[in-house]
Amino acid sequence: MAAGGVHQLAQCITCHAWNADMSMVAICPNNSEVHIYKASASPEAVWERVYVLEKHEQLVTGIDWAPKSNRIVTCSHDRNSYVWSLEDGEWQPTLVILRLNRAATSVEWGPQENKFAVGSSAKTVCVCYYEEDNNWWVSKLIRKKHHSTITSVSWHPNNVLLATTSTDSKCRIFSAFIKGVDARKDGTTAFGDVKFGEELIQLDLACGWAFGVHWSPSGNSLAYVGHDSTIHFVTDVGPTPSARSISLRHLPLRDILFLSETRLVAGGFDCNPMLFASDKTGVWEFIAFLDEVKPPAEAKSDTLFAAAKGKFKWLGSELSEENAPTTTHENCITKKLRKVY
Repeated sequence: MAAGGVHQLAQCITCHAWNADMSMVAICPNNSEVHIYKASASPEAVWERVYVLEKHEQLVTGIDWAPKSNRIVTCSHDRNSYVWSLEDGEWQPTLVILRLNRAATSVEWGPQENKFAVGSSAKTVCVCYYEEDNNWWVSKLIRKKHHSTITSVSWHPNNVLLATTSTDSKCRIFSAFIKGVDARKDGTTAFGDVKFGEELIQLDLACGWAFGVHWSPSGNSLAYVGHDSTIHFVTDVGPTPSARSISLRHLPLRDILFLSETRLVAGGFDCNPMLFASDKTGVWEFIAFLDEVKPPAEAKSDTLFAAAKGKFKWLGSELSEENAPTTTHENCITKKLRKVY
């Protein structure tokens, strides 16, 4: 497992995904390409670029790497998706026509890797599955309920429930059960028998754009963040869920990752991963920043106002030794590694 170093792979990384054993990483360097690097465990090692995937015509906005089948799925502003399979040492693309009239924004494989979900700016979620008879990927659309761009999608461990966040400040849970793809028993959830596209829950906890929804390993809980510097935890997900929100004094978060049922890491505009933990009663709280921060000279002040003034001065100035970034990440953390449970 590669760890412990800082590797400058591009000026800006739009999205990324790791393979199952974390020996390779796929990134989008803020363009229409996907670059695959061979990772090294040594912090001093130079990572080798081994593949460049070129098929999209516009910015790639989502990448996910299936741990079992070793397939990569990508989506883009060009409104299409590709499934990439490694054959004879080369990555072969299969076009997936999403039937969107706006950009695709995010993508994630289902736990069983027989389907994937794509969020979009068309207020639509695409649930795609493979049809062996016709040898192509089919896209079924969830068109209802969303009133704005979908920012993230997340599959429940049962491969049927799908959570989304969007810029209408809502988090929603839908049924993505597909007859002939999912087993009948999978369609029976805490909500009873559910049909494809049925909205099961709408959560209206954030006062700004909602991002980064993820399920806990058991699927009993989920969490997401708001652009109003809040993080929301929902437990006992079912017809009568319970929720707890934490308002932060820091800049907004963008994405989260459950490490376990009681530990969660989040990252965002503070450029510093944050650790949250739950106690025995299920109450979540912020524990600590994970990156060691050395405050710049301007930030050494006795008042919050002066500290904030110094920070904005740093943001508006050119880099120098005095005002260089104080965290390992120099800009917003946009995506967390998806953990394989």
